[in-house]
Amino acid sequence: MVVLANPPVVDQIPLLRSPGPGDYFAGVPAVDLSAPGAARAVVDACERFGFFKVVNHGVPAATMDRAEAEAVRFFAQPQADKDRAGPAYPLGYGSKRIGLNGDMGWLEYLLLAVDSGSLSDASAVPSCAAFRAALNEYIAAVRKVAARVLEAMAEGLGIAPASALSAMVTAEGSDQVFRVNHYPPCPALQGLGCSATGFGEHTDPQLISVLRSNGTSGLQIALPDGGQWVSVPSDRNAFFVNVGDSLQVLTNGRFRSVKHRVVANSLKSRVSFIYFAGPPLAQRIAPLPQLLGEGEQSLYKEFTWGEYKKAAYKSRLGDNRLAQFEK
Repeated sequence: MVVLANPPVVDQIPLLRSPGPGDYFAGVPAVDLSAPGAARAVVDACERFGFFKVVNHGVPAATMDRAEAEAVRFFAQPQADKDRAGPAYPLGYGSKRIGLNGDMGWLEYLLLAVDSGSLSDASAVPSCAAFRAALNEYIAAVRKVAARVLEAMAEGLGIAPASALSAMVTAEGSDQVFRVNHYPPCPALQGLGCSATGFGEHTDPQLISVLRSNGTSGLQIALPDGGQWVSVPSDRNAFFVNVGDSLQVLTNGRFRSVKHRVVANSLKSRVSFIYFAGPPLAQRIAPLPQLLGEGEQSLYKEFTWGEYKKAAYKSRLGDNRLAQFEK
């Protein structure tokens, strides 16, 4: 972490070395969901990195562009208008403060609950009908992508039925969350060799998360061997999939949840959408018997998604949440 003298514009937000051209990772696996070998490619990417890019996903560009345009319009509002959609405890509008345990980032965001394939009726945010309609169209589409990805995982792992994983996140009562992040430019740091932390390093607790952003880079992942941080080249036409902690447990560590973070850009705004696919609160999370070899023992204590979610909300972003559930 870099420390500067008197950086009032980023008070309490950690600073990181600005990514250079050599930090971009050309080895991000790209999976064509329409290709015959998609299932094997998904499993290979999850085993190697816990992260991959999805192309030929079938979501219309217009659906993605509409949601992005409405998000940009929302975040361009006067601060007082945005504040009426918050504070985020945990749902709603938030700015800089991430969660309730002291984590800070150079961003503003909306954290929204999802029922089935649309925003929860219990949430009045966002109140703009056009924004809400655009998000519902996007969520319905990306939820189908998540289900297809999980079905490809099951096929590639040899799990029967093919819906064994996807059913957990499409079942009645599945716990889905949707996040819209806006990372404003941070011009005060331009030329200083460092950048504000947009979103601190963490893993996602759910099964998977599906991300899409505009053309501004900033996402970084930690490589499994040595934890080197590398920048992910942006691709506004693709989705990026993170393996989450729960999927790591279900595969008994065969898939690893990927540690990732966002570095804010000094000149360009970044807007991203993340769909978090979680199971019902009562779902038991333990290694799937079909994936345990003869004599192989579970690496984890069994828990429910509700128990793990509660533990996650009590933790800091960078905490190893799974540690207390390891045997």
